[in-house]
Amino acid sequence: MCHDVRTPEDALAARLIQSTIGALELYGIHLGKELGLYAVLRSRGAMSPSDLARTAGIAPRYAREWLEQQAVAGLLHADTSSAPADERTFSLPEAHVNVLVTEDHPAHLAPLAQMVAGIGGALERVGRAYRTGDGVAYPHFGAAFRSGQAGINRPAFVRDLVSRWIPAAADLHAALTSRPLRVADVGCGAGWSTQAMARAFPLAEVMGFDSDVASVDDARRNAADAGVPVQFEVRDATTLADVGPFDLVLVLEALHDMARPLEALQAIRGALLPGGSVIVADENVGEHFHAPAGELERLMYGWSIVHCLPVSLAEQPSAGIGTVIRPDIVRALATEAGFGGAEVLPVDGGFFRLYRLRVD
Repeated sequence: MCHDVRTPEDALAARLIQSTIGALELYGIHLGKELGLYAVLRSRGAMSPSDLARTAGIAPRYAREWLEQQAVAGLLHADTSSAPADERTFSLPEAHVNVLVTEDHPAHLAPLAQMVAGIGGALERVGRAYRTGDGVAYPHFGAAFRSGQAGINRPAFVRDLVSRWIPAAADLHAALTSRPLRVADVGCGAGWSTQAMARAFPLAEVMGFDSDVASVDDARRNAADAGVPVQFEVRDATTLADVGPFDLVLVLEALHDMARPLEALQAIRGALLPGGSVIVADENVGEHFHAPAGELERLMYGWSIVHCLPVSLAEQPSAGIGTVIRPDIVRALATEAGFGGAEVLPVDGGFFRLYRLRVD
């Protein structure tokens, strides 16, 4: 009896081939997002290369190659495979629409491709940082990464934050729905969480803060387009007390990126009213290091080595936490900053673990 037995070397070689295919396909998805190709296919239905080129404003030869690659990868359907190349038509399967097009849907993971593309553009700088010990400032990862990061968090920030995360702290939810609290969204990025809070809790005064100028510009534009009257400001977390006090501060997927997370939490505590709270959402990694690990841990370490750690080291001195921020780190920071510890909220946050920090 014959068995297909591969050596560890063969298995690793096969894994690298599959990883390369996956990386290249992510770049194809990035092009589909950035150029609006999926959106056109969604709205127009089956299209030939010339149809797509004309409608999306791209060159016909590129349109044909992209459509064929997407169909070979199984992302699009080739409706007429046997036709001459320029006459074939391609369509976006309904089952792929939410993943590739619907920006508020929980399954919308196409922004991961934009993040990977942004890292690709900064990878030479990251390599130099490894040699010097310096960091790579967030703006160097470009618009693609910024759009991808905002896009990948958008479904959770628009939906789960107000429907599940805040209600997990029942007293806080009751207060938000009954009286005019002041809320600060620190590290607000493109402002999707800030908008969601303002919509869900109209009695609250909600403000968004981020140290990245381009992100604040995005947030202002997104809020204006949606007609949501919220204020955004370029501000580092360590200066939050200058615009306080606040009843609630949100720090959503931002603590691990901060060069000075302890100083940030100390400043946030100083900006809170008596009885105030902080809601922290950060990576849902394991309690302890172990190797090899599962896909979530692999994903988070992957982001860390090429983005989160270099970004946090761009400002010195730096805590240099990286993406893999375990619960004991959050608890230690909260305690040292003067909070009564960090309570893990009883809610499934998916990629995120939710903490509540309170002023005693």
